[in-house]
Amino acid sequence: MLDDGMSEFAIVYITAANAAEAERIGAALLTERLAACVNIIPVKSIYWWEGAVTRGDEAVIIAKTLAAKIPLLNDRVRSLHSYTTPAIVAVPLLHVDRDFAKWLEENLEEPE
Repeated sequence: MLDDGMSEFAIVYITAANAAEAERIGAALLTERLAACVNIIPVKSIYWWEGAVTRGDEAVIIAKTLAAKIPLLNDRVRSLHSYTTPAIVAVPLLHVDRDFAKWLEENLEEPE
């Protein structure tokens, strides 16, 4: 964790076509240590697609990770995703509880 109160951690917001796809992507991110934890939330989405407003059920993945892992995480999500243009948006964290930060770091390292 950085000493200046800022964090090297991020949350990555990812939409998926459905819960099954979200679980498949989330499991890969965990297995490959690209995320320490993922939350999957069912959502109703309304968005522009190919010139028309589209509505549909999707699932949102919220992945907790290190900022340094975002490029690899992004590439892995794209390789697993059914969408041609998946939403993958990373947000840096301004604060992470010390104990949670320690847990994140431990679970983002490859086991020895």
